Amino acid sequence: MKPLVSIITPMFNSEAFISETINSVINQTYKNWELLLIDDCSTDNTIDIVEQIIAKHPNIKLIKNETNSGAAISRNKGIEASQGNYIAFLDGDDLWKPEKLAKQLAFMQAENCDVCFCSYEQIDEGGKPLNKLIKALPELTFTKYLKSNYIGNLTGVYNAEVLGKIKAPNLRKRQDWLLWLSAIKKSGKPAKSIPESLAYYRVRKDSMSANKINLLKYNYLVYRKGLGFSVLKSVYYMLIFLKEHFFVKSKLVISTKTI
Repeated sequence: MKPLVSIITPMFNSEAFISETINSVINQTYKNWELLLIDDCSTDNTIDIVEQIIAKHPNIKLIKNETNSGAAISRNKGIEASQGNYIAFLDGDDLWKPEKLAKQLAFMQAENCDVCFCSYEQIDEGGKPLNKLIKALPELTFTKYLKSNYIGNLTGVYNAEVLGKIKAPNLRKRQDWLLWLSAIKKSGKPAKSIPESLAYYRVRKDSMSANKINLLKYNYLVYRKGLGFSVLKSVYYMLIFLKEHFFVKSKLVISTKTI
């Protein structure tokens, strides 16, 4: 029997996007999956939309937070409830291409890697292409990944059979970076990528990726609070991060107009 993949999707007021997100999972060519939707006290029609879909798909499950708790706690609740051999993540406004899971699982089994990620593209709030491809580095050691967050969370998959259930620390932002750092460290092997774009990341006006000042603030907190580095060591790694961002990571953003 094919391995089960648990897909973790936190939601908050996601009525505009959640149907499309769920359908991108339903349309996967790889069919042995469970989708765990964790609602963080939405006040719109998210729950109504999800319950209509769940009625037709028993492998989609809804978990409701009692209080608004944030993405980290929501993801961790999904991880705790998961039963899969592999764990993947997809936020309530992002999308997967149909062959995403099939290609990643085949790659992980062929390459004997515990953590896999891939390239992805950016779309706007209306789903229109922003003509930006975020290329994945071929592989990431713990040391390299410590310098910058190179894994798009919507692209990552880890082998829970080998690594166990790795959870995210309760930071407001960037907890996904720390989760993948923990996975790579526990694996003892580099994370490996598929260069092909297999997902779409939705850039929203209120997203952190659109706010560079907040991005720097939460990156610092990854080092200071998430990893427990001293102030001096955190500042040192922030300087490394900035160098990495401008001289390496920026070159991985490719305009698809020229491809």
